[in-house]
Amino acid sequence: MDAILTRRDSLVVLPTGGGKSLCFQAPALVAGGLGLVVSPLISLMKDQVDTLTGNGIAAACYNSALSADEKAATAAGIREGRFALVYVSPERLAGDAGESFLSLFRGPLSFIAVDEAHCISQWGHDFRPEYRQLGTVRARFPNVSLHAFTATATARVRRDIVAQLALNDPLELVGSFDRPNLVYRVLPRASLKRQLQDILSRHRGQAGIVYCPSRREVDALAAWLREQGVRARPYHAGLDDADRHRHQDAFLNEEADVVVATVAFGMGIDRSDVRFVVHAGAPQSVEHYQQESGRAGRDGLEAECVLIYSGADFLKWRMLLDRNGELSDARRALLRDMERYAAGVGCRHRHLVRYFGEAYAKRDCGACDYCLGELESVADATVVARKILSCVARVGQRFGAAHVANVLCGSESEQVAGRGHDRLSTFGLLKDAPVAEVRGYIEQLAATGLLRQTDEPYPVLALTDEGIALLKDAASRPGLALARQKRPAKDRLPVRSRAETESWQDVDRDLFERLRGVRLQIARARGVPPYVIFHDTTLRELARVKPTSLAALRGVYGIGARKAEQLGGAFVDEIRAYLGAAQGT
Repeated sequence: MDAILTRRDSLVVLPTGGGKSLCFQAPALVAGGLGLVVSPLISLMKDQVDTLTGNGIAAACYNSALSADEKAATAAGIREGRFALVYVSPERLAGDAGESFLSLFRGPLSFIAVDEAHCISQWGHDFRPEYRQLGTVRARFPNVSLHAFTATATARVRRDIVAQLALNDPLELVGSFDRPNLVYRVLPRASLKRQLQDILSRHRGQAGIVYCPSRREVDALAAWLREQGVRARPYHAGLDDADRHRHQDAFLNEEADVVVATVAFGMGIDRSDVRFVVHAGAPQSVEHYQQESGRAGRDGLEAECVLIYSGADFLKWRMLLDRNGELSDARRALLRDMERYAAGVGCRHRHLVRYFGEAYAKRDCGACDYCLGELESVADATVVARKILSCVARVGQRFGAAHVANVLCGSESEQVAGRGHDRLSTFGLLKDAPVAEVRGYIEQLAATGLLRQTDEPYPVLALTDEGIALLKDAASRPGLALARQKRPAKDRLPVRSRAETESWQDVDRDLFERLRGVRLQIARARGVPPYVIFHDTTLRELARVKPTSLAALRGVYGIGARKAEQLGGAFVDEIRAYLGAAQGT
């Protein structure tokens, strides 16, 4: 904020939900002139402008979705200096169209903010060529400060952003990449539908996103969820624009609880109360995972992020990128980094923040499967590893992970017996472990460099030099660790994260649900998403302190004088009615 007010260029990296928008919205109210915000998606602009205007702030967007009359009205407002903020797409600033649009600015331009700035870097995870043209804006307005904002950027990407935007001695501010309210879990894929049912059972009636690798999987999974009684909608680039907008609006307006989507969904979604994000397949980089999982819990309350993966996911990515001519050494490295996260044994929060170059001081995050004790270390990990490596060698390094796991588990399938692999010395060496568990061990050994999977249409497992060394000498890999999901126990209750325990402390859950109903009713009457009215953090605080007057309402987090005056009566009336019913009056 200070950089904008003192007209110094800046680069700001904050996690999703970390307050990036506030960094340029608040200064726009006091800086005078007009702030121009470059935003990549129309839906994102609309959400931001709806929220701003709902708080009495003069803001507008100018994009292709506007009618001719709406464009004319917005253009007039820009010329007359009636707006504090105007949102525009990067395409709108390019070429002749950009010259025409920028000619509207007759008053002083206070600053230019570029949101989702990682899109400008070819080293970023969501490169967009049209962002490259934003350097011309600096040439057009050399004396106007330029500010770049993003949620995920390694040091290399940050350097590229500075160069491409021609930032002048920018103030570089990198916040923490840690999201302590998010619980991270990783599951080797077994029965995907059963795994999803377990996750959804923890979030009945709550908002969530399920990411799938392909459109076909999106459609099939969304249809299955609807059969299970879940209010689910599909979202992918294969749907026509009208369907995509309808499904997105249904999610934003709480008419749908779950969106099943490809990665085409999410960047423009500002819904703050997403309580879970599931990846039914590994994304192609840690940056992608941080960005997509970060759409959960933007209100700061607890949320769950689950990655369900198999080693085949990474092979599919390599084959797809290779087919598209995009499989560079850099992309291979990004895939390996993601594979290490998925198969890693240790604190998930520590792994993620260290990836982005941040130190992590906590010994126990209290918010991942490892630190919550949902995983357990495997006794004699070296012995288990050598059994697996030996089996890979015994089958001639000519078979994939599924077949090797079946041999080790003693499967009597035709595929095993027909090749005589039921007579191998390694047959049944891990017969007491489920196949999915053994597959998990294989993934971990691949991630630690003891095994590799060949880049073939039907990949096979092969020993690396390190794997051969461990077979020859058990002491060659000291400290080797393997982990597994704890075996199911009928009396085991789900473990709550610290964030969940703290956020619900002293909250009347029944009152909270009633206040959600009031919020939804007001939102539909006003034609805006419910989170524009109040976030869940505010509703939980109301259900905790139970204010019964407008004066008391103003002391609640997230309620200013304007919202107390315009909206407070309905919530106070509901609280009074609830308390009266509880007292029998």
